[in-house]
Amino acid sequence: MKKSIKIIYWISTVWLSLGLVSTAIIQIFKIQTEGAGGVQNVAHLGYPDYILSLLGIWKILAAIALLLSKRPLLKEWAYAGIFFTATGALYSHLMVGDAFDLMAPALLYLILIAVSWYFRPAEKKLR
Repeated sequence: MKKSIKIIYWISTVWLSLGLVSTAIIQIFKIQTEGAGGVQNVAHLGYPDYILSLLGIWKILAAIALLLSKRPLLKEWAYAGIFFTATGALYSHLMVGDAFDLMAPALLYLILIAVSWYFRPAEKKLR
């Protein structure tokens, strides 16, 4: 595998994982923020705040699976879970008529998921 492809993979995967962990902390501890994933944002979308703990735990597990797991199936499940979460967030923002700035984090997640998944090394792919 070319070095540049590995670099693209690791940069996108680490950036994605940092985003997952940072929003997971906000969600698990229900930190009051105006940005994505915060208590006010989830309430604005019509979801109960208890969903935040579950989302936060899933995000931490996904980040661990992406960074540490040697099991390709577990990584595929992590990518799928993050994809479903991000598309669900994007859809929710669209349905309530939010501005682009509130949709941008979900779009960034989707881009990072696609880049990380596409450029993953052969040993991290399902056979």
